[in-house]
Amino acid sequence: MKLLKRVWLYFRPYKWHIFFSFVFSLFVAASNGASAYIIKPALDGIFINKEKEKLLLMPFVIVGIYLIKGIFRFLQNFLMRRTGQKVVQAIRNDLFDKIIMLPIRFFSESSTGVLMSRITNDVNMVQSSIPSFVTAIRETFSILGLAAVVLYQDPYLGSFALFVLPLVVLPLIKIGKKIKKYSRRGQEKMGDISSVLQESFSGIRVVKAFANEDKEKEKFKVHNEKLVRNEIKKIVYNEISSPMMELIGAIGLALVIYYGGLKVIEGVSTPGTFFSFIAAIAMMYDPFKRINSANNNIQSAIAAAERIFEIMDTENEILENDGELECDAKGKDVIFDHVYFRYKDNEDYVLKNINLSVKPGTTVAIVGSSGAGKSTLVSLIPRFYDVTSGAIKIGETDIRDFKVHSLRKNIGIVSQEPFLFNDTVFNNIAYSMNNVTEEDVINAAKAAYAHEFILELPEGYNTVIGERGVRLSGGQRQRITIARALLKNPPILILDEATSALDTESEKIVQKALENLMKHRTSFVIAHRLSTVINSDVIVVLDKGEIESIGTHKELLVKSKVYKKLYHMQFQNGE
Repeated sequence: MKLLKRVWLYFRPYKWHIFFSFVFSLFVAASNGASAYIIKPALDGIFINKEKEKLLLMPFVIVGIYLIKGIFRFLQNFLMRRTGQKVVQAIRNDLFDKIIMLPIRFFSESSTGVLMSRITNDVNMVQSSIPSFVTAIRETFSILGLAAVVLYQDPYLGSFALFVLPLVVLPLIKIGKKIKKYSRRGQEKMGDISSVLQESFSGIRVVKAFANEDKEKEKFKVHNEKLVRNEIKKIVYNEISSPMMELIGAIGLALVIYYGGLKVIEGVSTPGTFFSFIAAIAMMYDPFKRINSANNNIQSAIAAAERIFEIMDTENEILENDGELECDAKGKDVIFDHVYFRYKDNEDYVLKNINLSVKPGTTVAIVGSSGAGKSTLVSLIPRFYDVTSGAIKIGETDIRDFKVHSLRKNIGIVSQEPFLFNDTVFNNIAYSMNNVTEEDVINAAKAAYAHEFILELPEGYNTVIGERGVRLSGGQRQRITIARALLKNPPILILDEATSALDTESEKIVQKALENLMKHRTSFVIAHRLSTVINSDVIVVLDKGEIESIGTHKELLVKSKVYKKLYHMQFQNGE
């Protein structure tokens, strides 16, 4: 019931469309009832009483009935299908809005393929149910109209015939529950397949490099087999419902024919009444069959809707604890005050008792072995995750008191894997920036040492660079992301292994671009190569989630065992 109420919220703006669709379905149902009813005057008046007037009139009546039926059926279908498209559009928009606003934690725990499946497959399942819903409404009214004809022709026999209806409805309910169950599982399996496809295609270079095509094929076949097994079970319940209905209907029809035929033979009823009655009973079969099919689709849609609203109900702990202040980090310290952090309550702390005060304009290098917590530490600054205890402050203000989007506008990030959109160079550099001029973009590109190679592209700044910037080299992609950060002009900068994936020549160019980017900014630099950070103002050494030492390069070579070990591993011949 709760689910239906939530779905109704999307339909409510179109309540008048739905109302008139119901009205039009009544006309369609009345037309079906009239089709069955006119059999009596046609048979009795034309074939038994030889009334020529009825013979002349009947073709016009038949054409008129079906003309009315066709017009109102079109109007009903159009209104409901249009409503369905608008509703699905709203659901898809809201679902994407919800997902895109969820915190990084959610994406780290969810497969991209599964999320794509929710927006496409699940929403499409809801969309495909709209015609089924229309059918169920219309055919229900048709059954009621035909039932009225049956009871009018012969109340006693009609009551007996309609007694069979509960025997049809009960199996429908039970089978519907099974179909809903297997539909939900099927959508989950389809999400798994989407996830496998997304991983295989995104990582195709790795797959090819390791000649691992056969394993990827086998992995896909396993998931595909699970999906097919589930769908076969669903097919069983889908297909068993129609024969069951036919059998129950046939039993009822056989008894009606016997009893009704007996009344005609005995002269109690006319052939016209009998055939009109039988026609109405027979015409009920098709609506029941269509309702059965529609019910199966609707059950699948309900399962899909449940999965959609699971996402809608996902808590967003970041935005739900959003601050109210606007952030201006320029000229202010960044302070870590007794910061502890763990990803889940039942896990160990990844960061422990972090205390660090960074003056504005300072370059802070964060070093340590893999798993020391370097990337996690800088991820707390833009509130990709919230601290478990303690606080991070900008100036004297806890960052949780700032509006999240305002905070993040003050922070620029250049990561190890530069992400570019399948768009032009210009739009990638100007991403998220409003009212940016061509001169602004070009100046940012020049400062990032990207202008020259951009001009060599087929269409310069208007060149579309492909998915993830695949048409560019690693160094070129990184320089465009640096240009993007320069254009944003944030007071706080995070560089997370920004040059580690580059060759020596590219690294030198990118390093020069980074120097331009870091001027007059508070910069947090993560690097495995100590050669890129030895000139930093401050170096923070992390070890197992704790600060082992803080100082300059020369100071740490004397007082930090961890730093000295890292240094000698990379510079075995000493300075």
